[in-house]
Amino acid sequence: MKNIDFNNSPTIDQVGIEERVARFNTRSIKKQSKIQGLKLALSMIDLTTLEGKDTEGKVQQMCYKAQHLANDIKDLPTVAAVCVYPTFVKTAKKALGNSGIKVASVATAFPSGNSTHEIKISDTTLAVDDGADEVDMVISRGEFLQGNYQFVFDEIASIKEACGKARLKVILETGELSTLDNIRKASDLAILAGADFIKTSTGKIQPAATMPVTLVMMQAINDHYTKTGKMVGMKPAGGISTAKNALQYLVMLYETLGSKWMSNEWFRFGASSLANDIVLQLGKEQRGVYYSKDYISID
Repeated sequence: MKNIDFNNSPTIDQVGIEERVARFNTRSIKKQSKIQGLKLALSMIDLTTLEGKDTEGKVQQMCYKAQHLANDIKDLPTVAAVCVYPTFVKTAKKALGNSGIKVASVATAFPSGNSTHEIKISDTTLAVDDGADEVDMVISRGEFLQGNYQFVFDEIASIKEACGKARLKVILETGELSTLDNIRKASDLAILAGADFIKTSTGKIQPAATMPVTLVMMQAINDHYTKTGKMVGMKPAGGISTAKNALQYLVMLYETLGSKWMSNEWFRFGASSLANDIVLQLGKEQRGVYYSKDYISID
């Protein structure tokens, strides 16, 4: 693996980041733009089930929901993908059929990342061989926090190679990286190692996705694009549960990275509960009243 200078990441002005995020949260959105934004956000969601109690039936139910969020709302998009453990990739692939919804699979000893390199490669290969379109890997945070940046870089690069044609999302688990400077360095490292997306969190550690953290990661993507012309995707995951919050993220996305990133090819939400709130909001816009929450399936 090639050697990289890992000391070029800029330091982060935390006060400046927080002030900029506060401005994003004050934007006013007109009704028609709000509806378009909610539908766009819905199309960017990765519905996810990553529990020890997952079964084939639960995965099949989630795949059905992904295709039938609310049949009585006009022009409602499907979600972007469903995300499952490698052992359920075949089940999800079959259940989704020709819907166009992607199958993503976590890998590399998710969520801890604490395992051997051989097992991590095997984990990835199983998912890809069974038909995963995307792989969400976790970095070795212990190695990163010890300063073993070359180790983390090489591991990401080898998983990227094992992915073949599948796109690789690299999870930083920002809640364990402590500082915005660490998050920026980890973002730069993952991008240089070949990540197709960088992702905030597993959803198992708090805090998960936050707007300041996501902005720092977007800035890393923007700087890389300015230098190389290569686009990298962004996925905030965990803790984004309301339609209002999703729209704030989209405002930040547009003003930081621009219109090229405003599609599910380059931006995702890892937030299954968000889909329910968006459907409720869109139902209200169409009918004038809210659906009962019992109308929406939990899984």
